[in-house]
Amino acid sequence: MKTTIIGFPRVGSLRELKFASEKYFRKEITAQELQDTAKTLRNTHWNLQKTSGITWIPTNDFSFYDNMLDTAVLLNAVPERYRALALSELDTYFAMARGYQSAEGDVKALAMKKWFNTNYHYMVPEIDDTTKICLSGEKPFTEYQEAKAAGVNAKPVLIGAFTFLKLAHFTGKKSASDYVESTAQAYCNYLKKLSELGSEWAEFDEPYLVKDLSAEDIALFTGLYQKILSQKGNVKVLLQTYFGDVRDCYQEIVSLDLDGIGLDFIEGKQTLQLVQQNGFPKDKVLFAGVVNGKNIWRNHYEKTTNLLQELTKYSSQIVLNTSCSLLHVPYTLRHETKLNENYKKHFSFAEEKLNELAELANIIDSASPEETPAYQKNKALFTEERFCENKGVQEKVAALTEKDFVRLPEFSEREKIQHKVLNLPLLPTTTIGSFPQTKEVRVNRAAFRKGEITEEQYVAFNKKKIADCVALQEEIGLDVLVHGEYERNDMVEYFGECLDGYLFTEKAWVQSYGTRCVKPPIIWGDICRAKPMTLKWSVYAQSLTKKPMKGMLTGPVTILNWSFPREDISLQECAYQIGLAIREEVLDLEKNGIQVIQVDEAALREKLPLRKSDWKSDYLDWAIPAFRLVHSGVKPETQIHTHMCYSEFADIIQDIDNMDADVITFEASRSDLTILDTLKENNFRTEVGPGVYDIHSPRIPTTEEIKSAIEKMLSRISKEKLWINPDCGLKTRGIQETIPSLVHLVQATKELR
Repeated sequence: MKTTIIGFPRVGSLRELKFASEKYFRKEITAQELQDTAKTLRNTHWNLQKTSGITWIPTNDFSFYDNMLDTAVLLNAVPERYRALALSELDTYFAMARGYQSAEGDVKALAMKKWFNTNYHYMVPEIDDTTKICLSGEKPFTEYQEAKAAGVNAKPVLIGAFTFLKLAHFTGKKSASDYVESTAQAYCNYLKKLSELGSEWAEFDEPYLVKDLSAEDIALFTGLYQKILSQKGNVKVLLQTYFGDVRDCYQEIVSLDLDGIGLDFIEGKQTLQLVQQNGFPKDKVLFAGVVNGKNIWRNHYEKTTNLLQELTKYSSQIVLNTSCSLLHVPYTLRHETKLNENYKKHFSFAEEKLNELAELANIIDSASPEETPAYQKNKALFTEERFCENKGVQEKVAALTEKDFVRLPEFSEREKIQHKVLNLPLLPTTTIGSFPQTKEVRVNRAAFRKGEITEEQYVAFNKKKIADCVALQEEIGLDVLVHGEYERNDMVEYFGECLDGYLFTEKAWVQSYGTRCVKPPIIWGDICRAKPMTLKWSVYAQSLTKKPMKGMLTGPVTILNWSFPREDISLQECAYQIGLAIREEVLDLEKNGIQVIQVDEAALREKLPLRKSDWKSDYLDWAIPAFRLVHSGVKPETQIHTHMCYSEFADIIQDIDNMDADVITFEASRSDLTILDTLKENNFRTEVGPGVYDIHSPRIPTTEEIKSAIEKMLSRISKEKLWINPDCGLKTRGIQETIPSLVHLVQATKELR
């Protein structure tokens, strides 16, 4: 049986692309040196897949920043403000991704949003009424030829026309329907070029098809593909879906003149049922997503083999595939030298999933699949005892009652008490939590981990940084301060290290956006608080100032969503376990004089099911209570904050209000503060701080720019309920950008009070 994957991690096994890109941004290497690094990585990744036995190897899955951005550039959707900078092609691309500020011009980056239900972020293509969609660029073709020259059986991959138009932001009077003809023609020209180059397959990724679709959506999709497929020539076209099932448009998909259809049998609740009830066309290849592209657990060969044997009843042409791109899992287990083999043997990262595909293909092709050594070894693995239970934790979760999720008194009464106790000015200013993590901060933390310095030295260094940070904030004039989070490697991993039930990796990095990578910890067993997490740092910071010091925590839903979760218990049970652990920390902070406590739920929206019918039962019915569990036991005068990152919040805004926090901050600057209208329309009761400037860009906002943002906010939010803050933590920014940006923030606020 043949095999393929949808995409492979592009940053490299040791984040080589990240470091090379950042060197380029700092002008330490040339554009050519960056391109050389990229070419080396591409060839390494292709050869790895080739030696692993992958039949069709994807190309154009590589990107310097983001595949949606790549597609926008390929289709000539480059807004005029970036063209006007008159930069090189590469620098124009990075200006769209990161913003740009110099003598040549000053532009913000494109908006950034979460990629469906993942922690990956994509750049939102921007299309105005003057945009001319057409094929413009050589990247997919250059990389295909590069792979072909290396002896790779290449399968070029591109974001599909439907998903591209549905995710694009139309800034003028025109909509997606106005761009059907030009977009379809651009994709036709793309196929023509691939045909000329001799490509056998072209893959179009259409994840948007797994969402709830209207009749208009389906008409847009079929209209595009009828035009595109009418000119496909000699190229076989694969329509690839992932992150769910295509129940709204299965019949339309199978009726199109496609050569292959990729379906997700992992997250697609109804995918198997759709095939069983409707059949599968004999003239098309079924690319079956049976190896999970999102998790890090070994594939259960018995279950997968049974599924594939069932699918052979409906299709004689099956290609084994991943459920989605392997972009969402770490690169390789090879670098995990400290992880005990008793744990390690249960895991499968991107490189190992290639081997799983090859083994599954051999098992299926065998005359006696169940007797193959690979099958037997895998079966033995899944019968082993895992030793991950904590009866005490399980009993605490089982004992929870309705009152454990309700905070009293109600919000309106608490709000009055907190205003009196805290005595903050109108439009209180604050930051989201972290301050720049300089090289010396990272070196200090690494030295302590390696045993090169004592705990006393480590603590002394951090205390000095905290003292400097507090002094800086007081000098700038911020109203509610933070300690800077110099002790934290990551907003999830740090907390995981203070919890029982977690495992940690050394090099298991996953790309979140651009050059930003995260290292999600692994939930192995039942979770409980092993020790205080933030207490000593917050208490020390509060001792340095008379202003309120925020205790900074990560919430249970975000800790769960940004970890690799267990598969043997429900997500609800796991979230409640973490919630009880964070609750202990919240109560300890309060007991020790911390009056403002921020419990970040940056990823709350991230794992919301893609279909609205599943929102409540599969997610919100336990995610919102998990957060409420954390703070339901605090006093009315203790102010609970939370924070949320780039996502579509409008459709769950009432659920967010129901979290019953006192203050919530949103990342909103890149989306032109569109959330403001939603807050007003829904009579949002929680006090809010929509970010007034973008911290994911190195540019420094002016005072007037921030004033304009605040004035826009005040037109929709009362002065009594508005907080002023950046749109996220400052960890990834430099001191040289952070200080003037915050100075401008405070200045703008004071001018409007």
